[in-house]
Amino acid sequence: MTKLSLTVVATLALLWSGGLDRLRNSIRSDDGERGDVPGWVMITLMSAVLVAGILALAKPALEGLFNDAIGRVTQP
Repeated sequence: MTKLSLTVVATLALLWSGGLDRLRNSIRSDDGERGDVPGWVMITLMSAVLVAGILALAKPALEGLFNDAIGRVTQP
């Protein structure tokens, strides 16, 4: 094998073993309820932004519907 091939093989072996170590550590974790906190934070923030955007677009129509409904109820 050439020196470059040995370097590539050694690098891949180190990367593979590092991945296996991380996998073993995640399986061995004492706290089984850890979860993916950054992922859940991102999902929550994206949902809040989506709701705010839809509300901003629909607010005039919703106000019109509400005022029309109240007007019909309170008519003499």
